[in-house]
Amino acid sequence: LSLLHLHETLSFSLGGFPAWETAQMWSAVPLCSAYLLALLGNLTVLSVIKAERSLHAPMYLLLAALAVAGLGLSTSTFPTMLRMLWLGAREISFGACLAQMFFIHAFADVESAVILAMAFNRYVAICHPLRYPSTLTSSVTAKICVAIMVRSALVQFPLPVLLTRLCFAKVSKLSHPYCLHPDVIKHAGSDTRISSTYGLFVLLSTVTILNTVTWRERLKALNTCISHTCAVLVFFIPMICLSMMHQFCKHVSPQAYAFTANLHFLTPPILNPIIYSVKTKTIHRRILRMLLVCSRV
Repeated sequence: LSLLHLHETLSFSLGGFPAWETAQMWSAVPLCSAYLLALLGNLTVLSVIKAERSLHAPMYLLLAALAVAGLGLSTSTFPTMLRMLWLGAREISFGACLAQMFFIHAFADVESAVILAMAFNRYVAICHPLRYPSTLTSSVTAKICVAIMVRSALVQFPLPVLLTRLCFAKVSKLSHPYCLHPDVIKHAGSDTRISSTYGLFVLLSTVTILNTVTWRERLKALNTCISHTCAVLVFFIPMICLSMMHQFCKHVSPQAYAFTANLHFLTPPILNPIIYSVKTKTIHRRILRMLLVCSRV
């Protein structure tokens, strides 16, 4: 009970954006525009897939799941950043920090799993075209999406629970304008081996899942669709770099932390709708028709 009461009085001071300190209001303008672009892009993809019956197919159901993950990831990160830049409110309570950390990591986990499922979908369609219609049906794909979300929630839930068992300073300054597990755990004043080991396990399990298909097969599938290749590169390269920086690099500049984290968590929700809308002809044509109708009105 005493530890619970102590956590109620704890807070974290958000960091990041060291070069934007002198122009907070102006800095929030491009950030707000990026958030609105992420919302508009992902909501447009979802509305197009829902309205077009021909898009109720496995690949587009996975694309809808990717859009949901993008919405969740952007909504979990952007608001605290905008609050910090507009209002100068850097402090976030211990409970709010753990909640934000859970949703950020859970939605990032969903996005990585959906990208893998999309690559596997393309692999089956290309390498086993006769089996594809009976193997990956719409109902099977919907169950895969539900399983991905449940699995991500269950895997990420122990992270904030384990952190509540640790001791922290009254106010700890974080490296990012949002709460991430590797960043928060660095400020714990007690034994962090269990939490650190579990966090590393979550990272390695994500990377290991990528090896369920051989590299030759995966590249054959990804090379047929440049959009999938871009999504993989944009998401996984910054993720691995950020995790390695927190785990093994002790003297990295705040600018490097901020740049890598923002590249990992903020770029995919913005770029994914653009990439898939441009490269997927059916979605591209549907969006153009919607814009044409809106212009006439």
